[in-house]
Amino acid sequence: MASSPSPYQTHVPLSPDPGEIPVIHETQFPWVPVHIVTHPSQLPAEFLEPSAHRPLVIGFDCEGVDLCRNGTLCIMQLAFPEAIYLVDAIQGGEMLIQACKPALESSHVTKVIHDCKRDSEALYFQFGIKLNNVVDTQIAYSLIEEQEGRKRLPDDYISFVGLLADPRYCGVSYLEKEEVRFLLRQDPNFWTYRPLSEQMVRAAADDVRFLPYIYCRMMGKLNQQSLWYLAVRGALYCRCFCITNNDFSDWPPLPTIPDNLLVEGSAPEEEILSVLDVPPGKMGRVIGKRGTSILSIKESCDAEILMGGDKGPPDKVFIIGPVKQVRKAEAMLRGRMLDMY
Repeated sequence: MASSPSPYQTHVPLSPDPGEIPVIHETQFPWVPVHIVTHPSQLPAEFLEPSAHRPLVIGFDCEGVDLCRNGTLCIMQLAFPEAIYLVDAIQGGEMLIQACKPALESSHVTKVIHDCKRDSEALYFQFGIKLNNVVDTQIAYSLIEEQEGRKRLPDDYISFVGLLADPRYCGVSYLEKEEVRFLLRQDPNFWTYRPLSEQMVRAAADDVRFLPYIYCRMMGKLNQQSLWYLAVRGALYCRCFCITNNDFSDWPPLPTIPDNLLVEGSAPEEEILSVLDVPPGKMGRVIGKRGTSILSIKESCDAEILMGGDKGPPDKVFIIGPVKQVRKAEAMLRGRMLDMY
């Protein structure tokens, strides 16, 4: 099935030269088509058949209804230099998403995404896909901040809108994002309607079209140790909400510490994901009044502590970080479960 000409187009910034100061004026960048994909034949062959001889870097995101294990994945967005593809899971169904599985699990295709946790969870529980080899721009942003001496406060994550607005990486305002969020609050089924409206196409494309450019900006700032942390934390974020009974033994192995970091004598500590079960009725003790208990633990441990929240799972706490810090967080959390008011 050959791709027909797309009626939709958008601007995509060119990859920056090293050291270049980003100046985003959309009219200076080339137009690329935005394709709505309902059949695998409409996708690039190099994506469907990933190869070490043709490594790819693509912008990636997912849209859906309550995107998580129990929600509905509706669209996957893929941003290539020459086109953007909106993979329609509603019309293309299981066959279309499964055709993307080799690329989504491949180490030869780098998926650049902002906060991969729920996207990975949806792909895993709805389609059995183990998202692999991601560059999470939320993690990369924090690592660059740490490199430059700025320590992030607990739960102080950069939003995608905030990342786009940062002149070091892009410097564009994304006012339409709030408009789409408003529509989603009014109608959670927004992404299920077909045919896709022009607004839906534009919003979906906007979420990925700058990601390859931002990737280039970030890669030039990260040192070797931060690059290793980026790879490991991205893999752990992908696993975060994808609880398995086999301790992720069927997932791709975590990146090993590069030899050059070992040689330098400053090898970073191994990082892990720990999933802590919270007994029924004890989550309130863990969180504390207005979140004071969990915030105190986060401030005491150099580790990410994540809750399932409304999307679940509601009875677990996820901890990501260096082994010693994770164990410290576990001990403090277990202590809170035992505390009496």
